[in-house]
Amino acid sequence: MLELFPDQPVYEYPQIINVLYSFVWAFVLSSLIAITHKLTFKGAIYPKNFFQSLILGSIVTAMVMMAIGDSLARGLGVFGAMAIIRFRTRIDDPRDVLFLFAALSTGLAVGVFGFTVSFTGTILFCLVAFVLHASPFKIKEHPYILTYLSIDNPSHIVADEVTRKQSKASTLQSVANTKENTKRYQYKVLFESENQIVELVNQLEKIEGISQVKIIQQELNNV
Repeated sequence: MLELFPDQPVYEYPQIINVLYSFVWAFVLSSLIAITHKLTFKGAIYPKNFFQSLILGSIVTAMVMMAIGDSLARGLGVFGAMAIIRFRTRIDDPRDVLFLFAALSTGLAVGVFGFTVSFTGTILFCLVAFVLHASPFKIKEHPYILTYLSIDNPSHIVADEVTRKQSKASTLQSVANTKENTKRYQYKVLFESENQIVELVNQLEKIEGISQVKIIQQELNNV
């Protein structure tokens, strides 16, 4: 190990060749996970920042684990430092959370030089992701957000039926009271064509008690 800073405390850190080797494999394996996530993504807009976060997160995790080593004191120090940082990023899709956890786990395994675990786990994870992507058990994506105001429950029931008939899939996300003594309903909706969007808006606007019908494309800013 090159002693560029001779006054610093001496710990049993790994040799620089081992560190570089670990970082390379952390990058390669996390890139496989990120590419798998992109190829199996079904949303309307792919979050590019999330792709980069998968790779960078794995490298940072590997660096942290190599810095900690087998020292309990350093581990507690890192834990305290991470507790100060507040991550306010909201990830709505549980599948994205699992991909992020897989990338971080890969970096963790590489950081403790568990190359066999990291290689095997990454390859198996990516293969299973592709198998599930091609299987009938796909996750239905809802790239559009539908909102409207309803003055009473009967109007909403009619609007709900129309929404389900005029879309490929729909899910009620939230119901909120407004100042006008009405309720705002929000749906996630999937359409097969743009004609369905126009037709749904026209039919909802004809329902008595339904107003302010809006359909916008969902923004998937996961990171």
